[in-house]
Amino acid sequence: MTRGYNFCSGPAMLPGAVMQRAQEELPDWQGTGMSVMELSHRSPEFVSVLEGAEARLRTLMNIPEDYAVLFMQGGATLQFSCVPMNLMSRGGAAEFLDTGAWSVKAIKEAGRYGETRVLASTKDEGYRRAVRADEFSVGADAAYLHYTPNETIGGVEFNYVPETGDVPLVADMSSCILSRPINVEDFDLIYAGAQKNIGPAGLTLVIVRKSLLGEVMHDTPSLLNYKAQADNGSMVNTPPTFAIYLAGLVFDWLEGQGGVRAIEGINAEKAALLYDAIDRSEFYRNPIALEHRSRMNVPFILADEQLNDRFLAEAGEAGLYNLQGHRSVGGMRASIYNAMPLAGVRGLVDFMKDFEQRHG
Repeated sequence: MTRGYNFCSGPAMLPGAVMQRAQEELPDWQGTGMSVMELSHRSPEFVSVLEGAEARLRTLMNIPEDYAVLFMQGGATLQFSCVPMNLMSRGGAAEFLDTGAWSVKAIKEAGRYGETRVLASTKDEGYRRAVRADEFSVGADAAYLHYTPNETIGGVEFNYVPETGDVPLVADMSSCILSRPINVEDFDLIYAGAQKNIGPAGLTLVIVRKSLLGEVMHDTPSLLNYKAQADNGSMVNTPPTFAIYLAGLVFDWLEGQGGVRAIEGINAEKAALLYDAIDRSEFYRNPIALEHRSRMNVPFILADEQLNDRFLAEAGEAGLYNLQGHRSVGGMRASIYNAMPLAGVRGLVDFMKDFEQRHG
C-alpha cells in the first residue's frame, strides 16, 4: 500500500515513523503481553506512558514547573466552556479578539457563564486578517483575554502575542501548537485539540498557570475543573489512554527532528513554497493579508470555481487528499502541519502547476 498526503485540517496526517512504531507495538506493548489500549490507566505501565509524554512536552515547549499540564477530553470546543468555568469566578468580563469561526464559537460559549466583550473584530473584512495590536485595549477588570493565534478555517495567523498586563491571556493553539517556539510564560492558559500537530482526535492538551487553579464556578463538573484534573494527574476519570500514548510517540518523533526550533524552519519552507506557487499564478489566489497568512492552513481559490470538483478529483487520483475548503468558506485549503513532509507540499505544487497548464 502506498500512503498519500493528507492535507486535512484535522484529524490530520501523523508522522509515518509514529504510525509504524504504533503498529509494531500494538499487540504487545514493551513485553507486557497486552496492547497499550488494554493497560489499566492506573497501572505503573500506563502511568509511565503519561508521565513520559508530559516530560517530553515540557522539554519541547520549555514549560516551567509553575504550569500544570493536563490531558483532557472533549476537544478544544469543550474548552470554550472550561475556560470561563475556571476563570470567570474571579469577576470581570471575558474579553475576546474575534478573527474567525473558532473565535466566534468561543465567544458564544463563554456568554453562557458571564459577561463577554469583543474588543476588536475583523468580521467586516471577511476575516481576512488578524486584529492588529493597536486596535484594542484590554480592560483592567477583565477576567481574561482570549484569542486564537491561528484560525484554522480562514488561514489567518497572528504575528504577535497580545500584551495583557495582569489580565490572564488565554490562547486556543489547536492549529499552531509545537509548530514554532513560543515563550509559555507569555500566556496564562494554552489549550489545543490534539488532532492537528499532536496526535489523534480525542485528546486535548491544557497548559495552565498553577496560580489560576482552584477558583472555579461552584457548579463546575469535576471533569472540567482544572484543579481537580491537576490534583489527580489528569485521571479524574479514565483518560484517553491510546491517544496519550500516540501523542508521546509524536513528541519522541519531534525531538528526533531537532525539536520545535528545527520544525519551525521546515514549516516556514513548506509554507513559502506553497504561497510562492499561489502568488506566481494567475489561476490561484490566497485572500489573506500577507502579514497574517497562516503557516499551517493555506486557503486558495481557483480562478474558475467551476473546476473545483475536477481539481479535487484529480488531486485525489494523484494521492493528494482532503484539499477541499471548509464548507463555510469554499475553495481549497491545504493544512500543512508538522507531520506533512516537504515532499508532500512539493507534490501539491507540482500538481497545481500541471492542473493550471491543462485547465487555465
